[in-house]
Amino acid sequence: MVHRFAVRAYFEDTDLSGVVYHANYLRWFERARSDFVRLLGIDQRAVNAAGEGAFAVTDLTIRYAAPARLDDGVLIETTCTDLGAASCRMHQRAQREDGLFLSEVNLRVGFVSPDGRPRRMPAAWRAAFASILPEGPR
Repeated sequence: MVHRFAVRAYFEDTDLSGVVYHANYLRWFERARSDFVRLLGIDQRAVNAAGEGAFAVTDLTIRYAAPARLDDGVLIETTCTDLGAASCRMHQRAQREDGLFLSEVNLRVGFVSPDGRPRRMPAAWRAAFASILPEGPR
């Protein structure tokens, strides 16, 4: 399953030359991941409020290929590539509306307890991620 999330490069996203500032890709990728997780039925806010824990990015590698510019439409594609008891690996790719590849990230999000220690993610969350892995449920 591939999740697709559209964003637009606004003035606030750009530097003086009208090119999207590199850190804003991370914001776009985060928005897309949050939407992806929400659509899987995962209520991060409720679990956090109950004192069970939250997701935290534990590893991230980003590659930039081409710049997005002011007013560009950008499509973020997110896939889950691997699942562990306490973490999930994802790949995200950003491309312009015309298909030009802009950037990609490979990352791992880990479920951590309120004190910051790794913890098994809730069983329902794990099942939701397992259901959309390329090779099917584990």
